[in-house]
Amino acid sequence: MKRTALAAALMTALTGCSLIPNYQQPAAPVAEQWSHSDLQQSAAPLPQWREFFQDPLLQDLIETALTNNRDLRIAALNVDAFRAQYRIQRSARFPSVDASGGANRQRIPGSMNPNPANNDATINSQYSANLGITAWELDLFGRLGSLQDQALETYFASAQAQRSTQLSLIASVATAWLSLQADQEALQLVRDTLATYEDSLRLIERSYDAGVASLLEVQQARTAVNSARVSLAQFERQSVQSRNALNLLLGGPAAIDLSTVVPLNRFKFAQLPVGLPADLLQRRPDILQAEHELKAANANIGAARAAFFPSISLTATAGSLSPDLSGLFDSGSGSWLFKPSINIPIFNAGRLRANLDYSEIQKDIHIARYEKTIQTAFQEVADGLIERSTYKQQLAAHDELVKTSEEYYALADRRFNEGIDNQLTRLDAQRLLFNAQQQRISTQFAQLASEINLYKALGGGYQEDNTQRP
Repeated sequence: MKRTALAAALMTALTGCSLIPNYQQPAAPVAEQWSHSDLQQSAAPLPQWREFFQDPLLQDLIETALTNNRDLRIAALNVDAFRAQYRIQRSARFPSVDASGGANRQRIPGSMNPNPANNDATINSQYSANLGITAWELDLFGRLGSLQDQALETYFASAQAQRSTQLSLIASVATAWLSLQADQEALQLVRDTLATYEDSLRLIERSYDAGVASLLEVQQARTAVNSARVSLAQFERQSVQSRNALNLLLGGPAAIDLSTVVPLNRFKFAQLPVGLPADLLQRRPDILQAEHELKAANANIGAARAAFFPSISLTATAGSLSPDLSGLFDSGSGSWLFKPSINIPIFNAGRLRANLDYSEIQKDIHIARYEKTIQTAFQEVADGLIERSTYKQQLAAHDELVKTSEEYYALADRRFNEGIDNQLTRLDAQRLLFNAQQQRISTQFAQLASEINLYKALGGGYQEDNTQRP
């Protein structure tokens, strides 16, 4: 009967009760539909990054960054660290069984002998071998279980933080590669334009020496040349800085030559299906991370509540004691110790109440963070959707502007060669064409970058989370 009662008590201690509040997911503080009435919503999954970024050179760069980037490496190590912390916290719910052995020899002087007729010194010996548990807390009110749940949710949050870092890295590498290509394309445009301006300057200077052109035309041509040289230095600097930024993201030697020039019009991305705003709650890693952090704060309330109740600890050992080492395991040398203890909080100057209040306030803070994360995600997707539609219109308008500027320059050049117009009209046409071409490069880069930002805002090809309990 005693063994049965002890076993029942141990099972009750292992399971215990839980004082964690019932978790309820906060309502998403966003609209149920996107604001674009003409948006065709699809339940199709987002493409993975290799499917979305179809350029093979860009795929190699992303693969290099995923292998070598230090921020992503730190995020992965944080996951391992939180996994270890969870295992530490989980171990507190189980008893630690230790084996120990010891020896004790002590000389007692004759003056300390309790027998006054015997003043001889004595030597006492004691040898022991024990196996048992020490100060094992019975989790009757779920304090240790709550702390375990809190550690588990923190681990899950770190795994989502790693996914978020990975998604940001992929988008950053793609944007940096496009930025480098845009700078290099603009740099080549400036070089070609500068060469054209310098040819025009030499022609006007010869005309001026011959008395045909005016000094105003010479100064106008020199101004155009100097302006192009300013742009040349600017884009040379930007190209080097863009390459340095890309190298930092890669974290290691690039698999390709970064001086390779790829025209922006060669970059194509896969179509992005857009679902309902509620889909973001299960797709965006930062939202999932915020929810796991909220669950961790909720579990911490259970631990704070359990601290108000008594805690019971058990210490129990079984072993052998003997005055002689040779008789340590002889028959009759067995010994045991059973030492339960209870700790009842009576007065702590409001510390437990304040700790509970703090835990509840932390939960409210995490609710606000969770809702703000959802609102930020909703804004990023909404911005990406409007950018996707308007940048297409803007790029089409820039294509038309470049076309008309080329026609205007061709007409001005022909009229100048025929002697109908002066050089100023031709230089003005050159400058308009250069500005139109430069703006088109900037717009095309912004349009491609907006596609990347929308891919990131939607969650970047989310697959079902396979994070397992550690």
